[in-house]
Amino acid sequence: MSYTLFIGNKNTDAWSMGPWVLMKQAGIAFNEQLVRNDDPENVDVKNALRAVTPLGKLPVLVDPSLGSNPSIWDSLAMCEYLAEVHPELNLWPANRTARARARSLCAEMHAGFSELRSLCPMNIEVRLPTIGERLIHSNNAFCDDLNRLVNMWQTQLKLSGGPMLFGEFTIADAYFVSMCMRIRTYALPVSPPVQAYISRIIALPSVAEWMAKAEREANFLIYEEPCLQA
Repeated sequence: MSYTLFIGNKNTDAWSMGPWVLMKQAGIAFNEQLVRNDDPENVDVKNALRAVTPLGKLPVLVDPSLGSNPSIWDSLAMCEYLAEVHPELNLWPANRTARARARSLCAEMHAGFSELRSLCPMNIEVRLPTIGERLIHSNNAFCDDLNRLVNMWQTQLKLSGGPMLFGEFTIADAYFVSMCMRIRTYALPVSPPVQAYISRIIALPSVAEWMAKAEREANFLIYEEPCLQA
């Protein structure tokens, strides 16, 4: 089976990181198609992407075995699809109760944490602790998001016994990996169990590979660099 995964810049494309890490960590072979989108309003890029997805947005997974409509264009839909096609890989927890909880956590990530995601965009190659500290002291909604995330992870790690959220690596860990990057970049305060979990995530071969490639991109764009903006 020959998948192609269309992704954006590794330094900043948080939604692409999840399915990429999942496929790498699970050993699912795929061709990577990097779409540089240095201008978020670049019409040419959007038009090119519309050849594979009606939304013109990243990421996109293409599976030729799907026939005339081979694209899956939502990161959570991609993860669900891969779990269905590769049941032997146990991309979701095997236990039904745990699987339901894992799906709930991923859905919350998909629709929630808007303050944290918007005010701390993923930016792997820099360290922005001053921004993180300012947000902690000035934005209650941001703090609510961070506290919810920390409590969610801490509770789940206690339930599963670790080392990942549901014991072994699953879609849930891949789906939250961009949040680990944000906590690292902005030096956001978390509990010791959560910090240990983030360290284990960063040490995963797939995550380490993505991070190394992100740092080698070395493209500093003003709209991606909060520390450089007035």
